[in-house]
Amino acid sequence: MTSPGSQVLIEAPGVHRVEEHTPRQPGPGEALIAVHAVGICGSDREVYQGNRPPGYVRYPLTPGHEWSGTVRAVGAGVPDGLVGRKVVGEGFRNCQVCDRCHAGETTLCTAGYEETGFTRPGAMAATLTLPARLLHPLPDEADLTAAALLEPAACVAAAALKARALPGERVAVVGTGTLGMFAVQLLKAVSPAELLVVGTGYDREALSRRFGASDFRLKDQPLPGDFDVVIETAGSASAARTAAALLRRGGRLVLTGIPAPGADGLDPTDLVVRQLEVHTVFGAPPDAWAHAVRVFGAGLLDPLPLVTHELPLTEFPQAIELVGAGDPKVGKVLLRP
Repeated sequence: MTSPGSQVLIEAPGVHRVEEHTPRQPGPGEALIAVHAVGICGSDREVYQGNRPPGYVRYPLTPGHEWSGTVRAVGAGVPDGLVGRKVVGEGFRNCQVCDRCHAGETTLCTAGYEETGFTRPGAMAATLTLPARLLHPLPDEADLTAAALLEPAACVAAAALKARALPGERVAVVGTGTLGMFAVQLLKAVSPAELLVVGTGYDREALSRRFGASDFRLKDQPLPGDFDVVIETAGSASAARTAAALLRRGGRLVLTGIPAPGADGLDPTDLVVRQLEVHTVFGAPPDAWAHAVRVFGAGLLDPLPLVTHELPLTEFPQAIELVGAGDPKVGKVLLRP
């Protein structure tokens, strides 16, 4: 039997408590996970501050959608072999029966938005119970602290799959946060001829080059315009235009950042005249998760250098402040139940 432990509960925007956690035993098709670590991203800060759009959060709520852990128990219909396995898990609770789900596009499920840590209980707790079909087992030797970052890695893997970068192509990444650093690693893995990273400061240049960047420039510097593929991860008001301007005619652009409403959008004339191919990503479907887990297992993704802080659940408010402080020394913040 799993010990109770603790959990974070956000009762309403700005109001939270750390309370005793009672594990929910898995029902049919479910698995009970002992949480090892849970990451905090900007959307968790939105949940706490009350800035998340209506329909994309449901209070009271235990947050936490980026996590890793170990299967402790399974319900009826779930293979017993999962017990004891290290795992990560998808967040989107898709219906599995609509046309988009059947097409594998589970983040577009027509039954409506449901996601772990936003509308369903998340991983800022000692345990998490969820449908076992959402789990992705990891290699036995996997580092669970590193694996806690595989949710953002899966979102970038979705972008990389849509970008279809080929060996020898010239590729670029706009943005130097967690998503940007994963994009650098995933693009480096396809052996590009050139890999440019564009940021707003030099604080991530060394890490970008460590992960495989061949060039690093600031967004307000003169930039080339002949790249085959660009993945945008910055989410700033002008990031999409900066990314599009890097492309050659017929180049491929994937947008992952979500700027505030009213951002400076792409110029449709420019898109048509230059015949740019534009894709977008919101969350990660199963194929992207599987891809991220495979790449991680192969040693081609190194999340650990992105982690700068590990705190206990009781320091949830301090962790939220760290994430929003804008300090370049703050990378990924993890909570350890």
